[in-house]
Amino acid sequence: MKETKVEANSDILAELVVKGMQERKAFDIVVINLKSLKNAVSDYFVIASANSDTQLDAIATSVEEEVFKAVRQNPWQSEGRTNNEWVLLDYVDVVAHIFLKDKRAFYALEELWGDASIEHVAAV
Repeated sequence: MKETKVEANSDILAELVVKGMQERKAFDIVVINLKSLKNAVSDYFVIASANSDTQLDAIATSVEEEVFKAVRQNPWQSEGRTNNEWVLLDYVDVVAHIFLKDKRAFYALEELWGDASIEHVAAV
């Protein structure tokens, strides 16, 4: 049987990414809405932290599984799995960033988008 890809808008995709992160106990999850910014590279950045490289990999895998299960979509690009310090999952309209805690503080992505709406996701 042929699998059909379900088109997900960026709002739904961002929610699925957050759900996947929460499944593996990611912390300090932040959703940055870039829709209103001119020349933004995507609609959303979703950023989370992990305590270890094992947890970082588990969170990335959970995000991929959650998105695929719901909308049959794989990341357009995935980076960072070999270093396990910062994994980027690029779904084009939504980009997920999963950091080890110290790397997240170093790169401070939240500070790059001062004009964007930032939502801090409550821990579950």
